Amino acid sequence: MKKIINTPKAPAPIGPYNQAVLTGNTLYTSGQIALNPITMGLVMDSIEVETHQVMKNLKAVLEAADMTFENVIKSSIFISDMNNFSKINAVYAEYFNEDTAPARETVEVANLPKFVNVEISMIAVG
Repeated sequence: MKKIINTPKAPAPIGPYNQAVLTGNTLYTSGQIALNPITMGLVMDSIEVETHQVMKNLKAVLEAADMTFENVIKSSIFISDMNNFSKINAVYAEYFNEDTAPARETVEVANLPKFVNVEISMIAVG
């Protein structure tokens, strides 16, 4: 059985999907981009600011499922330019303990929704 997770503290979906789905004790988040959840405007002042907004959105979704970044077992990061990898990675690292960080892949893609620079999704276990 699945439980739909949605919170006003993260951006509303911009398509036919939900912010996350909880099945059993496993949470699957949809990819988050740097949308401000209140204005639904993009936050793209710099790649660092953009990545922080993505992580804040993911934190809100995790919290709506009574989880934290400590519960994350897998992250998928999609970026539009691999030259931004080190800056994105530095911001991402602020949200995890390196000793217990989740598995992850980072993939460069041609385009992302709304032509943002970074999108991240996660799988977490409660």
